[in-house]
Amino acid sequence: MHNAEAKIKRIVIVGGGTAGWLAANHLAADVSEDVVITLVESPSIPTIGVGEGTVPVIVDSLKKFGIHESDMFRLCDATFKNGIHFVGWNKPVNGQPHCYFHPFDDPNVNGVNLLPYWLHQLPGARERFDQSVSIQTHIALENRAPKLITNAEYERLINYAFHLDAGKFSALLAKHAIDNRQVKYIQDDVESVELALDGSISGLQLKQGPLLEGDLFIDCSGFQSLLLGKALNTPFIDKSDVLFANHAVVTQVPYEREQEVPPYTISTAQQAGWIWDIGLQTRKGVGHVYSDQFTSHEQAHRDLSAYLGRSEDVVESRLIKMQVGYRAQAWVKNCIGIGLSQGFVEPLEATGLLVFDLAARMLSKRLPEQREDMPAIAQQFNQHMSHTWQSIVDFIKLHYCISNRDDSEFWRMNRALETIPDSLQHKLALWRSDIPNEYDFVSSLDVFRLENHLYVLYGMNYPSRCKYPSPQKVSQQEGMINLVSQQQQKAVAMLETHSKLVAKAARYGFQRI
Repeated sequence: MHNAEAKIKRIVIVGGGTAGWLAANHLAADVSEDVVITLVESPSIPTIGVGEGTVPVIVDSLKKFGIHESDMFRLCDATFKNGIHFVGWNKPVNGQPHCYFHPFDDPNVNGVNLLPYWLHQLPGARERFDQSVSIQTHIALENRAPKLITNAEYERLINYAFHLDAGKFSALLAKHAIDNRQVKYIQDDVESVELALDGSISGLQLKQGPLLEGDLFIDCSGFQSLLLGKALNTPFIDKSDVLFANHAVVTQVPYEREQEVPPYTISTAQQAGWIWDIGLQTRKGVGHVYSDQFTSHEQAHRDLSAYLGRSEDVVESRLIKMQVGYRAQAWVKNCIGIGLSQGFVEPLEATGLLVFDLAARMLSKRLPEQREDMPAIAQQFNQHMSHTWQSIVDFIKLHYCISNRDDSEFWRMNRALETIPDSLQHKLALWRSDIPNEYDFVSSLDVFRLENHLYVLYGMNYPSRCKYPSPQKVSQQEGMINLVSQQQQKAVAMLETHSKLVAKAARYGFQRI
């Protein structure tokens, strides 16, 4: 018989922002009605608020919460995201900036892998890999939306994600959790963390209120990691020797006139980092991610201003310092870190929101009912999160270390073997001798899988050896390439421009499920 006193009935989340409210919504959707969820948020500490790009898994989460897709466009300044357009990550080609697209659709067409055929075409005669195999690349670069106004909410013709205003998105998540999921909300500062004799957290002493007691605590307090880092002294695994970018200067640029908003993120490489460019309905969010080991904050601001075509005196930017790495354990005693308190690497592939959402989803699906259940669940959670972080670090590093750029110390150091993890070196050796296959990604926790790696590797022209296809397969694959081209043209003709659909979605909404 279980001890009623050992049941987990009170969950306390420290910190709001996207991470905190994602956690609140995931937990509230899955816990039993007798569990009380309380979120306490400081009124004096602002959230970073620059996580404006998402990946398609966010669609599943919003659908699970019961948040209407139409409200994303009405309330969060949202636009659609078909993928990421990378510019300048390799040396220029024939005087033009090198570029490639990382879409969300599968490069294997009708189950046929077209990469061998593509590799054996003459390099000068072939289209880019993504343009050859992806319908989504084509519709994105033609400024088309990924669905129609006649589609129901979250109905997909093709995988998509959102660009959104992070502050407005947090507010939408908060309102939904409080109004529809009965999450209790307290605005107050945490003055101290009370520990029990066994080292677990027993309560939080608030500045204005009484001791806030709980059975399970979720740390969403950002980089300060108030519970997991400070109170429980959980070590931090620094990855700044692998991923050098540790700062960002960010700005918001209102549109001066009506314009077509790209349905994709633009990522433009710089001398010591890269610049993101995300178009929302009423403004752009632009940020220069860089390493202060290879450039100064002042130069980063100048580079951001130059990208915008404006004087550095006119551009107002905000400096963000990033801790690159993750906690050795995401779950310690009765405390779980979610969000920046657990870990962070640069937002190159929208990794921030992706990991926040994954961790919250994983916790909600394996939430312990009793305190005695915690050690086994915590052990599994920690193993899973460690694997996830390691695979993400490898994938982000991949973008840098296979570049042929050698025009600055930043790019040269990114290619130096001593900065490339052994696990990634092993994969790159495999993929030099043969093309990647699905057995290279056996864990469901590899959030970036075969299709993601194919788009990056061959967008960057990675030199893989490949067995030459038989004449029969060459003919079959050539037919598939032609089929993709026909489907690309049909999709462009069927889909309307991105800005038109976003305007309709904001005004009329999609059909409710």
